[in-house]
Amino acid sequence: MGLLGIFLSLILLMYLAYRGITVLILAPLLSLLAVALSGGIPLLATYTQVFMGSLGGYVITYFPLFLLGAIFGKVMADSGAARSIAEWIVDRLGAGRAVLAVVLSCGVLTYGGVSLFVVAFAVYPIANALFRRADIPKRLLPAAIALGSFTFTMTAFPGTPAIQNAIPMPFFGTNVFAAPLLGTLAGIIMLAGGTLWLNRRAAAAASRSEGYGDHPTTAADANLRDEGDLPPFALAILPVVSVIVLNALLTWFVFPAMTADYLALPEYGETDLAAVAGIWAIIVSLVLSICLATLLNWRRFADLRESVNAGTMGSLLPIFNTASEVGYGAVIASLPAFSIIRDAVLGLFPNNPVASLAVAVNVLAGITGSASGGMSIALNTLGEQFAALGRDQGISMELMHRVTALSSGGFDALPHNGAVITLLAITGLTHKKSYADIFVVAVLIPVVSLVTVIVLGSVI
Repeated sequence: MGLLGIFLSLILLMYLAYRGITVLILAPLLSLLAVALSGGIPLLATYTQVFMGSLGGYVITYFPLFLLGAIFGKVMADSGAARSIAEWIVDRLGAGRAVLAVVLSCGVLTYGGVSLFVVAFAVYPIANALFRRADIPKRLLPAAIALGSFTFTMTAFPGTPAIQNAIPMPFFGTNVFAAPLLGTLAGIIMLAGGTLWLNRRAAAAASRSEGYGDHPTTAADANLRDEGDLPPFALAILPVVSVIVLNALLTWFVFPAMTADYLALPEYGETDLAAVAGIWAIIVSLVLSICLATLLNWRRFADLRESVNAGTMGSLLPIFNTASEVGYGAVIASLPAFSIIRDAVLGLFPNNPVASLAVAVNVLAGITGSASGGMSIALNTLGEQFAALGRDQGISMELMHRVTALSSGGFDALPHNGAVITLLAITGLTHKKSYADIFVVAVLIPVVSLVTVIVLGSVI
């Protein structure tokens, strides 16, 4: 009954999330359903001591990253800087390379720390106009935005401040630049493979004289600023560059040169600098980049206070959604029947914990429809075991980090994924028209890149 309860709760979580019910409600209710079917376990104690304890721990660790990332994205969008970067890339590449222009516009912004949701809203109007001018079917546009926003810059390229690249750090003692060569290779596979696929689809549509299509105007189409209001590209790109450069300087030079023995004291969590330096680096780089973006575009804000407030409020739902999924995972992991699942996952590839880790993260990301949620559940339930197995077998913790991040960006983009649903709403399209191409560029090709990294990492 305990095992049945776990699987029933997972199936209901996936189905009801796809039906649009918030995970803030689903996670506690369905975790307690699994508890009730296990029998003999107190419900209220599990909720307050296990579920809420894990939820709170996640918020304590990662809230600054969600908050600062959301504020940075809002500042970049409201100042016109995000739009300026997209316009510059589109102008340089032209309508003949419309797909690549859209992908790179999204990629530059997300790699610089701008939220994928902000990027979708900022880039969509110009991308839509570009596709219309190039007579490329609009149904391919969501896949182009998805490729640039939540694939190679979210999980692969070293140094990306995406939360999916930060979550593995405490478990493996790594930083956001973990396994840079393998991460770059994976990113290139995603970028090149996805762009090639979309270009071939566009060429096939052109051979059939399909054209852009007849589509009604959406609310996001009106999100166009006058070009005179946009900052110059050089100023617009500086905050994006500063996020990556500052992150690298802090990670490799500043924090390693510091003495932080005080972290071993009980009031600071009895930890060490290596355990917190990665998150500190992202926090500091985002704070300084927000200040830089604000100073460079001071006169371009209609209401800076409103931009900051909106960014702050916009960070709350994503982090509590993810934290609720972490709480759900902690409850499931506390059940006696979970030991059967744990042993099965760890035994999938007994001589290759990297492959077992990849399967676990991918499956949970697919079930929850969330890259960060699935990864958090997997690491909070099995992270210590995977890290121990990796060390015992002499596997690089940087490889474990990169594989974890890449795995979160595979099956997460199934049809019930929140980012997929939001993207289709912004573009005014449907799953029927556009999801097949999203699946190829955001699920299939990332999984291919993941397998490549696992094979090469195992050989090396």
